[in-house]
Amino acid sequence: MNNHSDSAKIQKARTTGLFFLLAFLAYGLGRHLFKSEGGPEKYLGAALIFSNSIMVLFIGLFLRETLKQSNVWVGNIYLMARVFEALALASILLNLMPSLNIPDDAGYFPAMLVLGLGSIPMCLELYKQKISPAWLALGGLIGYTIFSFGFLMEFLGKKWSMYLLAPGGAWEITFAVWLMIKNGPNKIHDPSPAKAG
Repeated sequence: MNNHSDSAKIQKARTTGLFFLLAFLAYGLGRHLFKSEGGPEKYLGAALIFSNSIMVLFIGLFLRETLKQSNVWVGNIYLMARVFEALALASILLNLMPSLNIPDDAGYFPAMLVLGLGSIPMCLELYKQKISPAWLALGGLIGYTIFSFGFLMEFLGKKWSMYLLAPGGAWEITFAVWLMIKNGPNKIHDPSPAKAG
């Protein structure tokens, strides 16, 4: 039974890492194609943007399962940040309706700001509970703080996000690789007391 449980946790960690990487590609390529005037390319772009949102939701759900073992609030905050990100990034798809014209970045900037802020407690929990190596957790804490500051400046009229998003993006790629190779959160200890007998 334990072997089956461990195998499921390993598979979930690998899937989470894969989704981190695929979400980058899906949204980046999808948004590029979606800018087409019409035809198959635009709809392929829409499908990729939608698939990004699905993967983002699963990242939130999978990591919440790990985080809630030590801190339910942190797990819920991270999940809600990912839900908001998924919906905000997908809002560009409303432009498929001829009567609407939503600016390309209307959902992007709020999505990234909420993602950054919601990921800071998550990285702190990774560090406190030793769920990941200390260097990785602290790297995420620093990276997402810089990342969030850059997108906050966008709302104050400062075009800083493009210069400050790299630390957060680099951390996500590193974390994804760690999840797939080391199977990260499957190593967290179950906090529930062992049953006697």
